[in-house]
Amino acid sequence: MDKRPPEKPIAMELRETVDEKLYSPSAARNSAVIADVLSPVLASQARVLEIGSGTGEHAEAVCSVRPDIKWTPSDPDELSRRSQAARARETGGVQAPLELDVSVPGWTQDLPEFDALVCCNVIHISPWTAAEGLARGAADILGTEGRIFLYGPFLEGADTAPSNLEFDTSLKARNPQWGVRALQDVTQLFAHNGFHLEKRIAMPANNLSLIFSRAQR
Repeated sequence: MDKRPPEKPIAMELRETVDEKLYSPSAARNSAVIADVLSPVLASQARVLEIGSGTGEHAEAVCSVRPDIKWTPSDPDELSRRSQAARARETGGVQAPLELDVSVPGWTQDLPEFDALVCCNVIHISPWTAAEGLARGAADILGTEGRIFLYGPFLEGADTAPSNLEFDTSLKARNPQWGVRALQDVTQLFAHNGFHLEKRIAMPANNLSLIFSRAQR
């Protein structure tokens, strides 16, 4: 029998709790700008699945400006899902959260088709297998016009911001399987699963928004 203690939820910052809602300092800074970029990309009545939704603040921000969409948050962490559920009860369009872990094979089993897959600030604080599972799963659950939206820091060779290099070092010191991912590696991974990089958008604090769509055959 495995008697190891349960893993603590991943959080790179202290999160305030009010009732069941969690509040993230980074989400407070980036939710509005992410909503500004993502809102025009989503089709009318889009069905969105978010991976690693954390506090649920991104779902709340986007659905506040796009009440027509149906946004399903998810997270392997129970406390995060409670926060997402609390926001779902108050924000139209936000659906009940799902317990999903993209590093587990077959995580898309029994899920319906979605129009967009959103993942913010996840793949650098997860093993590379999570990124691989995300790309494979996207191929399974997105329709022919489906899009993938990734947000976070990336390495871009000689053009990499010094702050992202420092962040990469600190992440690997905390867990050797973590790290800021090379944009080229991420692009190749999604290309291998049938998606091409449609847009690269520079964001505040040396982050990027990446939008992938189905590659034309």
